[in-house]
Amino acid sequence: MRQQPYHHGDLRRALLTAAAEAIAESGVAALSLRDLARRVGVSHAAPTHHFGDKTGLLTAIAAEGLDLLAAQLEAAGGDILAAGQAYVRFAATHRAHFEVMFQPSLLHFDAPELTAARQRAGRALRDSLDDTRVPAGDRDNARLAAWSIVHGFATLWLSGALPHDADDDPSALAGPVIRLLFEPTPDQHT
Repeated sequence: MRQQPYHHGDLRRALLTAAAEAIAESGVAALSLRDLARRVGVSHAAPTHHFGDKTGLLTAIAAEGLDLLAAQLEAAGGDILAAGQAYVRFAATHRAHFEVMFQPSLLHFDAPELTAARQRAGRALRDSLDDTRVPAGDRDNARLAAWSIVHGFATLWLSGALPHDADDDPSALAGPVIRLLFEPTPDQHT
């Protein structure tokens, strides 16, 4: 493969895209900066120039993923069901980001871009519970329960532990599970 000149458009973006593809194909453990450079067609030093090391690259992927997740949660407009389904949809469509985002041991956890992205995603998740279905006094527990349910559902889906057909929409399948938490059946009130 012919290596392209170092300054070829948005190299940082190309490296992030190629890294996400590599993670989706083979997992985080198999990712190497040398292979990433080969995929993009640049010198093996180019990823190091942009990210420092593999941890720096994974930190950038996690920050990007958290920003993408925050945008999807914000678009849900404060509705817990829509936000929960958006969370599961994000995990299914951004598998590599999702795999990296919640593994602090792989990241420069205190990196400013990661901290800002984590805060934005956390705010978006909290805002999704400004919903009349959640009593104000229970919001902290409800937030933890909601996150646990959607994150657990997404993780089970991605690992293949939940039975489903290839054409099933995981966010649609998650809807009834999310509703169980926030829309109790009439017999639960007695």
